[in-house]
Amino acid sequence: MIRILLAEDDAVMREYLGRALERSGYHVTSVDRGTAALPLLESERFDLLLTDIVMPEMDGIELAQKAQELAPGMRVMFITGFAAVTLKAGNAMPQARVLSKPFHLRDLVLEVDRLFDTGTANELI
Repeated sequence: MIRILLAEDDAVMREYLGRALERSGYHVTSVDRGTAALPLLESERFDLLLTDIVMPEMDGIELAQKAQELAPGMRVMFITGFAAVTLKAGNAMPQARVLSKPFHLRDLVLEVDRLFDTGTANELI
């Protein structure tokens, strides 16, 4: 099963995204900030880091850079509601995908499916 580490500081959004991904067959571990993700990255294996960019304590870009040091093969997808931050993310981690808020859950699942070449989006909600 594909394992996703979701870092999102907005509790409602974190629950919403986590539930949609789990319904689509992914195993999701959620944290409310980047600094909470680091110990998990050190002790567990994840296939994808799905992170908001703008978060307190440690932004998603810094988290993704540290995650790549800890787990070089892990894929990264950013979610953000700020267009200017999207450019910064693309420059910092050009191999990462960026999904801009607002987005439909189907769009998120389709992007994750594409990363792992699965077809679960048709089963969503």
